[in-house]
Amino acid sequence: MLRRPLVLAALADAAVPGLRPIEVEGQPVRSGAPYQCVDVTGEDGKRWTVRASLTTAAGAAVDSSSALARLLRPRLEVALPEVAGVARTSDDSIVAVYPQLPGQAVSFRDLQARSPLARSLGTVIAQLHDLDPAVYDEAGLPTYDAEAVRARRLGDLDRAAATGHVPTGLLARWERAMEGVTLWHFPTVPTHGTLDETDVLVDGEQVTALDGWQSAAVSDPAADFALLFLGAAPDAFDTVVESYAQARRERPDQHLERRIRLAAELRLMADLMDARAVGDEHLVARCTRALRRLDEQTALDDSLTPPPPGRRPAPAAVSEEVDPDDIESVDEHPSTDDEETLEIPVAGPDGRPAAASEEGDEGGTVAADDTGDQESVEAKQSDASADDVTSVGHGDDDVVGDEDVATDDNRDDASTGGGTGTGTDGPQAADHR
Repeated sequence: MLRRPLVLAALADAAVPGLRPIEVEGQPVRSGAPYQCVDVTGEDGKRWTVRASLTTAAGAAVDSSSALARLLRPRLEVALPEVAGVARTSDDSIVAVYPQLPGQAVSFRDLQARSPLARSLGTVIAQLHDLDPAVYDEAGLPTYDAEAVRARRLGDLDRAAATGHVPTGLLARWERAMEGVTLWHFPTVPTHGTLDETDVLVDGEQVTALDGWQSAAVSDPAADFALLFLGAAPDAFDTVVESYAQARRERPDQHLERRIRLAAELRLMADLMDARAVGDEHLVARCTRALRRLDEQTALDDSLTPPPPGRRPAPAAVSEEVDPDDIESVDEHPSTDDEETLEIPVAGPDGRPAAASEEGDEGGTVAADDTGDQESVEAKQSDASADDVTSVGHGDDDVVGDEDVATDDNRDDASTGGGTGTGTDGPQAADHR
């Protein structure tokens, strides 16, 4: 039940003796939100955040998230919420009062590629995911392995399908991703759970605090990137994930990017279920339209499902023996340098031969030794035209965190592509906010 901000301020004064509120500012409450929040300024000028639970589960999460924050505070380099007092209302709602955290809420949309702030966010998430999961167990928070994460996703999918509001094409797309066994082989980590813009507080180019821990669990690391993926520009998102991968003690699993896109798409489904739970028919209609748009955008896309492992083709059989006397020499003036190798041009993105690589690919390219006669090498290649050169692609390697992260400039606000440097592209979930 929503309450007037002045009522919450009075409850805060009762929970924290001496607070003496002199100014109250309400915060907007979205449909289905677990808490109602107000900002209160005390007589001494100190600012407080007052959070009233709107559901039974949200009230229970106050104690567990408070215990978790106490354990995480010495382990993370950012500020965390600390309960100063708690009051209980006549209808069993929990009203918790916190000293206001330092910094301002970030705007994912305003994050810049290669900026210190984007890199700071990636580093902070990496520090969280590198924590010992036993810390969450000590705080009494749930722990899921990869198969349990998958089972929970399937359960959510079944409940959403029963509403009749989710297009069958999307349901089939998500089910195929759930059934892709290799997608669900990953180590679960301590997660924030629903890392939203209001949860990330910044000062200048640094993340200063993380708020909103009510959904924390040992779970899929992709959960902490879903809303960032929906809100940030592709190249800014890539910078966050690149910094994250570089800061992790262990390399992220190769299908993280696919599960991030899946989690982002499933957020639309979760918003639909939240809207139905509170009976907000207007929001139900909006979510339904967003899901239909996503269905149209992803109709021909199968990038959520990892391809089957490739098999290297067998070498071609030699049909007949070659007489060495039949081989015609094309170099009448061989080099006297014993270590010289031939440099074979490879087409660059513009169709022109690119610079020689240091290492040969399959079927490959070998670079001329630095000590070799470059003019002689170029002379040998003078008959090769750019049209005769075969371009060598990188394929779909699905590796997160390469030094140079690929970006997809064609991904707009209504598409779900993956420019995280993992080598997979796909349509982005429609912006439903």
